[in-house]
Amino acid sequence: MGRQARAARRGFPPRGRESGGGWSRRRFVGVAAGAAAVVAAPSPAAPPAGPPAAAEEPGTAPPARRPSGPRPLYVGTYTSADGGGTGIALTAYDPSTGRITGSGTLNGVPDPSYLAVHPDGRTLYAVDEREDGGVTAVRLADRRILGARSTGGSGPCHLSVHPSGRWLLSANYGSGSVAVHPVDASGALGERTDLVTHSAPPPGPGQQGPHAHQFLTSPDGGHVLAVDLGTDTVYSYRLDQAKGTLTEVAQAHTRPGAGPRHLTFHPGGRYAYLANEVDDTVAVCPYDPASGRLTIGEPQPTGSDGGTNYPAQFVVTADGRYAFLANRGHNSLARYAIEADGGRLRLLGTVPVGGDFPRQIALSPDGGLLFAANQRSGTVTVFHVDREGGGLRSAGEPFASPVAVCALPL
Repeated sequence: MGRQARAARRGFPPRGRESGGGWSRRRFVGVAAGAAAVVAAPSPAAPPAGPPAAAEEPGTAPPARRPSGPRPLYVGTYTSADGGGTGIALTAYDPSTGRITGSGTLNGVPDPSYLAVHPDGRTLYAVDEREDGGVTAVRLADRRILGARSTGGSGPCHLSVHPSGRWLLSANYGSGSVAVHPVDASGALGERTDLVTHSAPPPGPGQQGPHAHQFLTSPDGGHVLAVDLGTDTVYSYRLDQAKGTLTEVAQAHTRPGAGPRHLTFHPGGRYAYLANEVDDTVAVCPYDPASGRLTIGEPQPTGSDGGTNYPAQFVVTADGRYAFLANRGHNSLARYAIEADGGRLRLLGTVPVGGDFPRQIALSPDGGLLFAANQRSGTVTVFHVDREGGGLRSAGEPFASPVAVCALPL
């Protein structure tokens, strides 16, 4: 991965979007280093014994769970950055108050910048975002590392587990490719079963090659989709669930230079919401489950008021009524009402995120809390979610964690 790609992956503006000469790596770390300690606290609660309850039908919310006692929260970082973390931060959060306490670090996982959990809640997966990219599995019961596998590419930045629990999907940002690994009964990973590099269309304006940014499964489970910032394209594949191989079935193209980053589906399964990092827009995207074809809608505002901003990630409430977007630069959370059965986003406004450069956001399993990992301030901020009005209310002081780039609540 070249200098530009490394800078983009670690939160620096992509080519063509720098201001004042851009951020050097040292300047970036200097901002984050002041808030780099993890506070000691009792160990978090054990992971859930089984899969989370599913919605009764598409578009309906599962019954709200009211956990008693602390719940686990895992925080990813960059271990190779000056002032970065030493591994995956082990913390817990109070589901009622949102307060986070720390209990240490799981070492031995290099640059775990994105995290995902197996559907059965027993295994944690992390990307190893390095030149020789990899993915690592961790058994949560005893926090034992089950091993790592090569992704076949550079700078993996996203991973997800297929709903069947049998396949791990990862996106290599630096080399613009997506990979599939089998998952065995213990949660450990097998050798890669497929690797596809995005060779067409050619890179968009200001890009030197493909940059796969996300790889996820559609709600119907029939297709897997890869979002590529470098080619301004979302690729749809059919995953052979016996062999773990990919067959491309469709491409959806944004306008040139949009730089698509992350896609999130509405629970109804017929629409998705796309965050375009480079041109600071979002789009509503109709989706056809039968063909796997996505259609990119018209660009819409992020609430950044035209300033320098790089939208990062959408999350959608389980009932499909509201969506929230992380804005890096504007340092806010945009609030949207979802209308027309998922087919329309209406911007309600923005809320200050309470940190610098919110790289990733996540909702707690019960939907009552929203967590934001703020890369440059090295903090995780927490908000109470108003389920009726879509409001966000700060849950208190930020939790300090070095170069926080991913927060995964269980």
